[in-house]
Amino acid sequence: MDVTPSEILNRTATWPETAQSHFLHLRGIVHDVATSADIGPLDESLKWGQPAWRPKRPRTGSTLRVDWSPTIPDRLMTFVDCKTDLATQMDNRYPNQFHNDGRRALGFDLDTALDAHAVWHLAHITLTYHRAKRQS
Repeated sequence: MDVTPSEILNRTATWPETAQSHFLHLRGIVHDVATSADIGPLDESLKWGQPAWRPKRPRTGSTLRVDWSPTIPDRLMTFVDCKTDLATQMDNRYPNQFHNDGRRALGFDLDTALDAHAVWHLAHITLTYHRAKRQS
C-alpha cells in the first residue's frame, strides 16, 4: 500500500481517534481491493475536502469518499456517486447494516468494529463499477 498523501493525513488528524482508526482500517481494505481485483493504481486525494479513492485506469470504477464531521460525531461516513445504484446495492445486500440514505451516503458507527466484509464489498463494487457495467 502506498504512503498516505500528506493532504489526507492533515485532514484526518483533526478527527477523533476512533474515526482515524476506522479510516485507516477502511483505507487498508480499499487498497487491498484495488490489488485483489486488478484495478490498478488508485488516485488517492481530497475530493470536496474529503479523502477519496478512484482507479487511475479510465472506465474502471467510481469514486469512494470518506469523511467524519462533528455534525454526525458518532459515524464515519462513506460516499458514492449519487448517479449510481451503489448505495441501493449495499442497502439490499446489508439491510440495517449502515446508516444509508439510499442515494450516496453510508455511515459506519464508530462505537462498533468496522465490518471488514461489508467495507470490502462496498470498495469492490465502487472501484469496479464501470468495468462491471461493461461486462454485464
